[in-house]
Amino acid sequence: MSSNFTHTVLGRTGICVHRLGLSATYRPGKRAIYRAIDEGANFFFAFGVDTQMRSVLRDVFKSKRQGLVLATGAYNLLIGYPNLRRTLEKRLRQFGTDCIDVFLFLGVTKPKHFPEEAREELYRFRQEGKVRFVGISAHDRKFIGTLAAGDELDVFMLRYNAAHRGAEKDIFPYLDRHNPGVVAYTATRWTALMRRHKDWPRGERVPAAGMAYRFVLTHPNVHVCLTAPTNLKQLEENIAALRQGPLGEEEMQYMRRFGDTVYMQRKWFM
Repeated sequence: MSSNFTHTVLGRTGICVHRLGLSATYRPGKRAIYRAIDEGANFFFAFGVDTQMRSVLRDVFKSKRQGLVLATGAYNLLIGYPNLRRTLEKRLRQFGTDCIDVFLFLGVTKPKHFPEEAREELYRFRQEGKVRFVGISAHDRKFIGTLAAGDELDVFMLRYNAAHRGAEKDIFPYLDRHNPGVVAYTATRWTALMRRHKDWPRGERVPAAGMAYRFVLTHPNVHVCLTAPTNLKQLEENIAALRQGPLGEEEMQYMRRFGDTVYMQRKWFM
């Protein structure tokens, strides 16, 4: 397929994806999840504890599995690592499927938290066919950049938004050679990019959530941006915003200025 602003290919995976991925972290309701599917959303970041998402996907998978992308995984426990095989088998049962599309080792904060044993286990899952593609989510940008320069992982989940743009220097320059899939999260920086701040000039507008998502997806290295709406209305607003296309340069500069203001409010929060 050819890429456009609303759809693209998830890097070297070859998977065709809607660029707004859905998380049910804030329990938007089953109606919202079904609506997202009707609107063409096909990338779902989910866990067994996301009961609304689990219920909907189990139902939908009975009649339509091809074209829907289930991304899930196991969280790093900091001390050692979880039993990845047990977690994988549990996820397969929870979602009623025989294959996970993207299986991630999540919450990696330091290189030592992604030991060689965990890497080898992920590769085995891929070889066995129970997982199509493997990757990690991590906060250490330089570590992701180092991994991206290699050829072992298929997908990276990382933080990128108007207030936190370090990936532009530490990660994105290393993606071209092996073209891994890139999934961004915290586009609104936990709603901080949608609120007025004391240092923002009075009279200047404050961006809506849709602009935050469009900022992230305007960057060509980001394939999917996760959204976690709390209700159907928010979901519909975000999807409608995506149809407006990429931000122009003036809007990008505006978002960078607002992002810098947000970042400086709590400089300690990298």
